[in-house]
Amino acid sequence: MTASIAATPIFAEGDQAVLAYGGYMGTPGVFLHLRKDPKWADITENDGTVRAHPVEWLAHSNQQ
Repeated sequence: MTASIAATPIFAEGDQAVLAYGGYMGTPGVFLHLRKDPKWADITENDGTVRAHPVEWLAHSNQQ
C-alpha cells in the first residue's frame, strides 16, 4: 500500500517545517528555499545540517 500525498504545501523562507513522509519522517527544520527543480526544497535541520527533500514530504510545524 502506498501513502497518498494530497497537496503540496506552500512555504516561505524561515517557516518551521517537519518531514511528514519519507525515511527521515518527524525531522524538524527551517525552510530555506526551493531548489532549481521546484519539487525539491532545502531545509536546515536542528543540528545545522542543510538537506534537500521533496516539498511534498514537508509539512508546517508549530515548533519554535
